[in-house]
Amino acid sequence: MFAPRAAVAFVLVTVIVDMIALGMMVATLPILIIGLTGGDPPTAARIYGVIGTCWALMQFIGSPIMGALSDRFGRRPILLLSSLGRAIDYAAMALAPSVGWLFMGRMLSGFTSATIPSAGAYIADVAPPEKRAAAFGLIGASFGIGFSVGPALGGFLSSFDPRLPFWFCAAISLANVVYGYFVLPESLAVEKRAAFSWARANPLGSLKLLRSHPELFGLACVAFLHFLAHGVLPNVMVIYVNFRFGWTSEAIGYLMAVSGLAAVLVQGGLVRPLVKRFGERTMLMFGLGCGAIGFAIYGSAAIPPVLFCGIPFVALWGLASASSQGLLTRHVGPQEQGRLQGALACVRSITDLIGPFLFTLTFANFAAADAPLVMPGAAHYVSSLLLVGGAVLAWRVTRAPT
Repeated sequence: MFAPRAAVAFVLVTVIVDMIALGMMVATLPILIIGLTGGDPPTAARIYGVIGTCWALMQFIGSPIMGALSDRFGRRPILLLSSLGRAIDYAAMALAPSVGWLFMGRMLSGFTSATIPSAGAYIADVAPPEKRAAAFGLIGASFGIGFSVGPALGGFLSSFDPRLPFWFCAAISLANVVYGYFVLPESLAVEKRAAFSWARANPLGSLKLLRSHPELFGLACVAFLHFLAHGVLPNVMVIYVNFRFGWTSEAIGYLMAVSGLAAVLVQGGLVRPLVKRFGERTMLMFGLGCGAIGFAIYGSAAIPPVLFCGIPFVALWGLASASSQGLLTRHVGPQEQGRLQGALACVRSITDLIGPFLFTLTFANFAAADAPLVMPGAAHYVSSLLLVGGAVLAWRVTRAPT
């Protein structure tokens, strides 16, 4: 079964829209919070952290519910509902007269943020198992495109009005809902749907699915290490390069754009031929190894050219993400692909709760002038070690039984 090209395009555009909006939020939401708190950056920073934690918590609760609902009612309504929830969130932030309003909008967005899990379930429905890694690579490329464009676009729009980026995000999210309503067919046949159960839809019940098969659980643990290692980028990378090189926001935006372009080239152009030639298992371990090397280079970069040398390795890390998704989907049936993606979203939400504390505290403790060991790149070394551990675990859980 293959969905029309317009339907697959909608799924990819949905991911791009989400990542553009996320990139814009990274660049503009702190500024809005500063304005709402009377121009006090320390207070704004604390509020921003609490809002981010609440968003991750709501995603942890909501993702398995939305995933189970997609197994019961199909992918189409959940994808459209999630996009609508995002549009309402952005409109609420654009209108927000107070920080409390922002909290309400972000909590709604966190609960309905099932676009990525539902997009993954949709791809798993329409792509045969041997082609899923390549399809997930396209989703990864969409991530790169969106996150390359978002920060720069957010900065440009906010120069006119601090709230304009939020109106833009609301508009493109709503336009995507209308577009999807007309072009997106359902991918999950009625006979393959599963009854909704709160026992399976709650976060702990959802995670039980990952323990239903030894290799599935092992791969989920690899995914946990993969997601956690990624946390160094949104939580520390900006402050790290500012500390190391004194870069401005504009220069950091260029760095993010180059990194995103490299990710697009790898996941959009290399995943399919490399997985076809070497297999998902090999590409999973190779990608994790490349990511470990890339983060080690980032951590040791005393001058900007060394930092840029790490970008290709971090981009090749994307091979691991697509290959891992392809392997994971082989261990559940069609009626459980939504639950699987919801469970993986729960895993990612857990790492989103851990990452800010792990990486910011690591950076702060090792970058301080009076630290016993001054090592500004320590947080990136932690990510490198996490990926080394992931590669070793992936080798063990995917090897053929003897």
